[in-house]
Amino acid sequence: MSPFLSRFFKPIDIMPLVFFRVVFGGIILWEVWRYFHYDRIFRYYIEPDFHFTYWGFGWVQPLPGDGMIWLFHFIGLLSVFILIGFFYRPAMTAFFFIFTYVFLLDETQYLNHLYLVCLISFLLIFVPAHRKWSVDAWLRPALRSESAPQWALWILRGQMAVVYIYGAIAKMNSDWLRGEPLREWLGDRTDFPLIGHLFTEEWMIYAFSYGGLLFDLLIVPLILWRRTRLLALVLALGFHLTNYQLFDIGIFPWFSIAITMIFLPPHWFRLGRKIAMPQIQSLRLAPAQRLLLFVLGIFFFVQFVMPLRQFIYPGYASWTEEGHNLSWRMKLRDKAGVAYFFATNPQDGMTQMISLENYLGQRQIGKMEDRPPMMLRFAHYLSSLPEYEGYEIRVWAMSSLNNRSPQLLVDPTANLAAQPDDLRSSDWIVPLVQPPSGEPRSPALLISRRLDGALVFINMTEIPFLLVDIELQAGDIVLSGEDLGMVYLAEDECAVATVPQAATADLFPICNERGRYSLSAEQAILQEQDFLVRFRGEQLTCTGLLCVVYDPVPGN
Repeated sequence: MSPFLSRFFKPIDIMPLVFFRVVFGGIILWEVWRYFHYDRIFRYYIEPDFHFTYWGFGWVQPLPGDGMIWLFHFIGLLSVFILIGFFYRPAMTAFFFIFTYVFLLDETQYLNHLYLVCLISFLLIFVPAHRKWSVDAWLRPALRSESAPQWALWILRGQMAVVYIYGAIAKMNSDWLRGEPLREWLGDRTDFPLIGHLFTEEWMIYAFSYGGLLFDLLIVPLILWRRTRLLALVLALGFHLTNYQLFDIGIFPWFSIAITMIFLPPHWFRLGRKIAMPQIQSLRLAPAQRLLLFVLGIFFFVQFVMPLRQFIYPGYASWTEEGHNLSWRMKLRDKAGVAYFFATNPQDGMTQMISLENYLGQRQIGKMEDRPPMMLRFAHYLSSLPEYEGYEIRVWAMSSLNNRSPQLLVDPTANLAAQPDDLRSSDWIVPLVQPPSGEPRSPALLISRRLDGALVFINMTEIPFLLVDIELQAGDIVLSGEDLGMVYLAEDECAVATVPQAATADLFPICNERGRYSLSAEQAILQEQDFLVRFRGEQLTCTGLLCVVYDPVPGN
């Protein structure tokens, strides 16, 4: 066995694992109580007709009738079994599968700490945390042990280190570094004891922002290093308890405190008393140990790779939501939006607004209104219903990110019922163009070529856009704002330019259409070819279905 593997399987004091098993079971029992106390089981899983399942898990659906209520009773029972160490391994295995099933039921309920519970519960299946202070050890004396292999402790530490490190990386964005969204959140909590009156001070806002980033980045090495261990422990307790008081984040602070505690030396859990540990008996890995290494290797490879999705997708993950979940992007965004769904019958062109309350709960609506991937799944669901079979589903969604001015979130000309639901980037999500909070608002125009035979010009903000100042050019062919016959587009307004052969009766933009312009035969190439857009001295090349033009001097 190599020196590395020898250290990996080296016996250590079992007490940190026993401590975490007991606290884990207690916290989950408390969480189950919270679900019953706040009637979440009915509101989340029984009342809604539709659930936002995760990609690839559409087959995961709630149990019928009172099944979900009984399931949560069973989760509570399993948490007691885990806490007291009774049938520990079967209980932990069952808990992992059942809790993960509940987690996968509805993306509306996504919380980072619930995802973390799924991951930790998987790891705990392998951890022998029941060999001391457990009913299992009482009933089976041969099971008792004062030691456990070192890997059992380090896989739990490693998982929490991933959370902290990627949490810090996610905070390295322009919004967080300028104090958003904490500026608004802290401003709402000036009633906080002792220091609340300082929450509107800029230095305090930046202290929280940069302090949170540095905490996530440094807490693991600080608590592992003997000289800074006590300081790190005090910082961790202060950080998580402050979060508990400031924000409604459920069990996360307590769960984080519990798992951060196991970074302390094992003998600390015996009040500083060290005990002798047995020596490794074999220098060769058994087949079960090799399998364990393989499983854990795959697990941590996925954990290291999964959060990198946020950097692969184009755009700002807090805006597009692509790559946001499962990436430890915590408390980074504050969105305020509204979304209106429209169904169009392509046979007669009749368009109707869909009442979301007929299909979704208020929490689901609130989450979906600023999350494009959820809009897509709901559009697919609507198109599967008999009343909307064959209909085109479009969305007019305005959203504000981290106190910016509102702007369009998705392309209102896109028929979401026909858009694929896969892992690729979605070209119907409109890029974020509004400047950060505190800077002048920027007028912006969306040019869409998604509808066959038409160019659609849409004002994508609440600020009037001077259409007269814009010019489109492909070779020698030019289309100016003056040609469209409008000086500006006001909020929610659009203009449509159609090619000569277009079936104009088949065009169903859901914006407030101010008028239509018929393109000449030569100008029709603008609907098919790349073209230049000139606006107030700036120019860009429009190559895709969408092109965004915004004022180079915000505030004009």
